[in-house]
Amino acid sequence: MKSKGSRAERELLHMFWETGKWAALRAPGSGSMPRPCPDVLAGNGKRYIAVECKSIKADRKYFDKKEIDDLIEFSRLFGAEPWIGMRFDNMKWYFLKIEELGSSKGGMAYASKELVMKKGLTFEELIGEFLQKKIA
Repeated sequence: MKSKGSRAERELLHMFWETGKWAALRAPGSGSMPRPCPDVLAGNGKRYIAVECKSIKADRKYFDKKEIDDLIEFSRLFGAEPWIGMRFDNMKWYFLKIEELGSSKGGMAYASKELVMKKGLTFEELIGEFLQKKIA
């Protein structure tokens, strides 16, 4: 469902701009390009964030190794922080660092509703507007 993903990326783009402190751009078709490219790139002059966005109905999303490796590679070259942005249906955005993703028995990285609620940052936490201590 490509249009749902595009809508979610645009939603996140507007969230960054609406802060009045962050600028952002979206890379349409980022997953189909031969070079590494995140879905959304945002910055405020001090921090740069590369986000791979997923908007899904299911309770869990698996990531193939290339998707994660491309995000890490782009972020390293650009000087950005790599983040996974998850938007589950009827939930707000949550953001995970790559190392916070779960790992299946088969070795695939994943993000689940349970995982983002436990380890993920809200948008406000991601941009440093609000810090909440997570209960382990």
